[in-house]
Amino acid sequence: MIACLAMTAWSHAREATTEESKAPSAEAGKPEEDPELAAKRKEQEALAIANKLEAERLTQATNESRAEVARLKLERELMIERVALEDAKRQVALRKELAKLEAEKERIASEGELAKARAEMLANELKVAQTEAALKVTRLQGDITRFETEEKRDTYADSKPVYLKDPLRKDGTLVISDRRIPLNGLISTETADFVCNRIDYWNNKDRELPIFIVIDSSPGGSVMAGYRILKAMESSDAPVHVVVKSFAASMAAAITTLAKESYAYPNAVMLHHQISSRVFGQLNLTQQREFHEESQRWWKRFGTPIADKMGITTDELIKRMYERSSSGDWTEFAEEAQKLKWVNHIVQGIDETSLTRDPDAAASSPKAQPTGQPAALSEQIDTEGKPFVWLPRLEPKDVYFLFNSDGYYRMR
Repeated sequence: MIACLAMTAWSHAREATTEESKAPSAEAGKPEEDPELAAKRKEQEALAIANKLEAERLTQATNESRAEVARLKLERELMIERVALEDAKRQVALRKELAKLEAEKERIASEGELAKARAEMLANELKVAQTEAALKVTRLQGDITRFETEEKRDTYADSKPVYLKDPLRKDGTLVISDRRIPLNGLISTETADFVCNRIDYWNNKDRELPIFIVIDSSPGGSVMAGYRILKAMESSDAPVHVVVKSFAASMAAAITTLAKESYAYPNAVMLHHQISSRVFGQLNLTQQREFHEESQRWWKRFGTPIADKMGITTDELIKRMYERSSSGDWTEFAEEAQKLKWVNHIVQGIDETSLTRDPDAAASSPKAQPTGQPAALSEQIDTEGKPFVWLPRLEPKDVYFLFNSDGYYRMR
């Protein structure tokens, strides 16, 4: 294109030169003109030529600029095409990479789904196994519980305690409910705590139904402890009935005789005597007299009401005691004791309705309810081979009201 513009400018310049060379020959035959006018015409022609040349130059420069612009456009188009090509290549590579990633993603997802399915299958198998094992264990536990329940149920009787306001039936049978308090062995401070607390408890449960103090065998004991039991019996709203099954002596006999209601088997043995005290340590005459007076005061508090119930004086009671035995121990079977008013009723049978649980099962059970009876005294053997127990220490003003003919009970 640049070459074409140059050729055009050269052609115009050549034509102008030819016209100038021809002009004089055309005007040779004409008359000679004014020099000034001729000069101006020449100047005009020169200017025209200069303008023309300048126009040609301008045209040439314009053509060169256009050519440069066209070249730059071509280069730009080339660059755009190259960029587009590179972009296309990148797009293709990106698509390939994306396709590869997508394929990898699908593969991983597929493997994940497969692993998940396997895990679910294994979990389901585990659940099935656990369920089967749990069912088996549940069945076994159910069997064990059933067996234990049946065994435990077998230790209980079907009957329930019988509560009667008048517990002595016409056939001579005494009906004892679970409102019973055992009183056995030596009567001590602990025994009084045990009996008195239960009298209070059964009163709080019901103040009309009778409470039963059941004596299997008791030689008596502390006068202070026995007195506490008697006062608890007297102050009880619920009637307290005392029952002697085998043997009630001394303080235990006093509790039986002074009860408002008392019962005994025909061959039960009751024993009354004076308070007997043993002095330990060295006492002067004054101290011995004081000790004797203290014992007399206690005897008055127990002997007097016993004699009153029998309808005799205290002196007559003491006299009759020693008529029976040189030791003063007056012993009678219950049938004779009833005539002496030591006991109110002779019973031919006792219906212990509170024993609704197998005693053997209760004794072997670690959770068996304790009877609450004070612990038995520890038996020992002396140097002569005789068994004995040490008596608990008494309070300073207390004395023992105890039958101890064989010296089984000893004081330190």
